[in-house]
Amino acid sequence: MLLKLILWTSFLVVWQQTPKVVAKQKKNVVCYHGTWSTYRQSLGKFDVETHIDPYLCTHLMYAFFGIKESGELRIIDPYLDLEDNYGRGNIKKFNALKLRNPTLKTLAAVGGWNEGSKKFSIVAADAAKREKFVTSVVQFLQKYGFDGIDLDWEYPGQRHKLENQDRENFLQLLKELKEGLEPFGYLLTAAVGSVKSSADISYDIPEMMKYLDFVNVMAYDLHGPWESVVGINAPLYAGPQDTTDHSKQMNVDAIVKYWLSKGATREKFILGVPFYGRSFTLENPNDNKVGAPHIGRGLAGQYSVEPGVIGFNEFCEKLQHEKSLWHLEWEPQQKVPYAYSDRNWIGYENEKSIALKAHYVAKEDLGGIMVWSIESDDFRGTCSKKPYPLLNVINDILNGGVYRPTNTPTKPEANGLPKKPANLIINNNKNKESMGNVASNINYVATSGTSQCQGKYGYIRDSNDCGKFYYCDNGIAHSFQCPPSLYFDLNNLTCNYSGMVKC
Repeated sequence: MLLKLILWTSFLVVWQQTPKVVAKQKKNVVCYHGTWSTYRQSLGKFDVETHIDPYLCTHLMYAFFGIKESGELRIIDPYLDLEDNYGRGNIKKFNALKLRNPTLKTLAAVGGWNEGSKKFSIVAADAAKREKFVTSVVQFLQKYGFDGIDLDWEYPGQRHKLENQDRENFLQLLKELKEGLEPFGYLLTAAVGSVKSSADISYDIPEMMKYLDFVNVMAYDLHGPWESVVGINAPLYAGPQDTTDHSKQMNVDAIVKYWLSKGATREKFILGVPFYGRSFTLENPNDNKVGAPHIGRGLAGQYSVEPGVIGFNEFCEKLQHEKSLWHLEWEPQQKVPYAYSDRNWIGYENEKSIALKAHYVAKEDLGGIMVWSIESDDFRGTCSKKPYPLLNVINDILNGGVYRPTNTPTKPEANGLPKKPANLIINNNKNKESMGNVASNINYVATSGTSQCQGKYGYIRDSNDCGKFYYCDNGIAHSFQCPPSLYFDLNNLTCNYSGMVKC
């Protein structure tokens, strides 16, 4: 009897320890989409419906919306975002991606570099304006079907001359946003400056962590044309030229260690990585190592058309036509590539450097990776074996690859997404009275299970209601209801007009 007890106890110990090794919690893959990329030319043109693969990201960020000094949320590009006045309706298309992957979360990113810091400071310093902002955000999320908000204030206490207490006011704004969003189950995240010298000014890190579901730490733009010598955008470690206390902070490893030492929780820390490089014009074409002098910004990407910046997709296409002109190098201490051609110099990312950053996140057991931004990956597969080589590397290392239901296209551009009736949008919201025209929305409810889902994976239609369907995922049934007069089409995996569906 004693032997049996010992063996049973040993089995329990092994069983309890095993999940820590083979079943770690899925890491977040947070993807920002710069919506202006839809206006780019030729192969750089990025379309939400055609080019976003909804299985490659756990969270999709729609960047950007703005903030008014009155405290209201602001739509920056109504023609692109909305359907009014024959607009493109990108918000609706963006949130409709959740019809294909019901586990996907979409967030409205508010702010960004171009929105500045002053308006945020004015709103955060005024209790009435903070209240108006919270109300405006909740109504916006309810109306358009986002799952939360990403606050991208760049940066509290910086880039304006106001005497407001931004560091403290930022916390108060987060606290009130959390209180306003929590009853609806909405997410609250923030994109934040990364380096110690900036973060010390802007953030009370342990207090900030209390209110945020996760924090997107922008560990890039660590070197650029504002410095006198060339440097790589996001080195993983310090390099031989980093001899001062400040320069030793300008790398991913130092940033992670700083944030953790200041009270950041590992599961909420999302490491931001760039899918673009920084370019320079060398002072001397023969002096081309990291740390060489430069005379200013370098060549622009052929689609993004911004001097000093080039996307991974732009550079890899350029190499297809000009490979003989470029010298491709690897900085062994910083674990990142760089390239030069005559006086052109680029510090960038490739699959190897992104893989090393993903391994770092896994080793440190951080919450995941954030990317800026998906349209800078090789999203068409123009110079790769398949689309999104960088995003696929991240998913492979953090989560063992990308799970797709049966018959899901792996190359959105080639196969296309199912055609949807014009009024489709998903709303993850239970407060229907505040949603306006609910009849035009697909209603979504996550439940603990349904008998119709037992032993099944992927999409199934309700056996008693052709307008109702489920997404079965590891014992969880995500339940959907098509709008009135529409049935769920099992062939196209979308709601369709009843006359076109065999039910």
